[in-house]
Amino acid sequence: MNLAWISLVALLVAITLSMLTQVNVGVVSLAFAWIVGVYLGGMKLDAVIGTFPIQLFLTLVGVTLLFGMAGLNGTLGRLASRAVRLCRGNAGVIPVMFFLIALALSSIGPGNIATTAILAPMAMAVGARAAVSPFLMALMVGNGAQAGALSPFAPTGAIVNDIMGRIGLGGHEMQTYGNNLFAHLVVTFAAYFLFGGLKLFTRKAAEPHLLQSDQAGARAETELVATEPLEWVHWLTIGILTTLVLVVVLFKMQVGMAALTGAALLSLAGAGNEKDAIKKMPWGVVIMVCGVTVLIGVLEKTQGMSLFADLLAKISTPGTVTLTIAFVTGVVSVYSSTSGVVLPAFLPTVPSLAQQLGADPLAIASAMYVGGHLVDLSPLSTIGALCIAALPAEADAKKLFNQLLAWGLSMMVVGALICWVLF
Repeated sequence: MNLAWISLVALLVAITLSMLTQVNVGVVSLAFAWIVGVYLGGMKLDAVIGTFPIQLFLTLVGVTLLFGMAGLNGTLGRLASRAVRLCRGNAGVIPVMFFLIALALSSIGPGNIATTAILAPMAMAVGARAAVSPFLMALMVGNGAQAGALSPFAPTGAIVNDIMGRIGLGGHEMQTYGNNLFAHLVVTFAAYFLFGGLKLFTRKAAEPHLLQSDQAGARAETELVATEPLEWVHWLTIGILTTLVLVVVLFKMQVGMAALTGAALLSLAGAGNEKDAIKKMPWGVVIMVCGVTVLIGVLEKTQGMSLFADLLAKISTPGTVTLTIAFVTGVVSVYSSTSGVVLPAFLPTVPSLAQQLGADPLAIASAMYVGGHLVDLSPLSTIGALCIAALPAEADAKKLFNQLLAWGLSMMVVGALICWVLF
């Protein structure tokens, strides 16, 4: 077995472990990269270490730290509660509003996982009081968070854009964001109509006796969620978050360093607790992404990535490559981390795959990241699991588990078809 096959086997083992175990494959990937690169491939240790994605690391740390502080000091929760008030007790508007809130929050920086963690408990509580199906609320919140996941400001968007830049497909950040957003809009609102969203407009959010009100006979428009006042801490945080977006968009500043600067300002002003935020940062995901990226770097140097692309090309044709690739990434993503394992492993194959099949590399890349994300409401993935964990105690968690599992598995096929039509 030559070195290309050995390195490819190492990658496939890492992917398999991510699907079947709770082991952090970033750690395993770093070990594989060291053994395969240095001891089997004859690479210098510095060359292996040099594949570590330092800019991506800084981006993930900066963004997750800043928005972790914004979540802990209550800013994100207060903004979300004010958005919910706009529903004015209309049950049909509530799921749509949560989709839009999740999309907005995910897009400006926290990303899909943090946004779902923030909003899912509120969404499930409000949905229960408004007699809206937990399944519909999970779909709207989870897909809203997923729709904003590839924003240039979000952690997953940073991962995808970093890889796209390294494979010669940089400069398409807004197209990447828009493709993912559009696909999630299609499936989410198809689900909204399919699972009774329109029927909710025929009644108010809840009957008066279901609302917790001090006044007898209170109207159904009574607030469904408490709204706390905005204090100087929250206004400062909002100002820093707004400034982050502006300096990145208008002045092209590095988002990670800009976010770290914002976090430092919050900490110095006493408006955020960086120690607690650091403890809550998704270090497992950061290690996973960076570790897999290092292993991919070794594969590229040993020709293992070209071999991986050859295998994918054998199961595809120019006319079906987006369908096939979206289905394959969807299957793996149901059981594995999309941002941490699937996209770092599959996206680097795009140039070779496109060359062999004579296909558009942007179309193939789009099929990979859209197909991978559409399945992530499966309860086997973090987004679906967070929605189930947020259920009120009296809700049927087993029923929601089965519903989300069926949804995630169906998205393997639906997502592949959508990618085939779109790309």
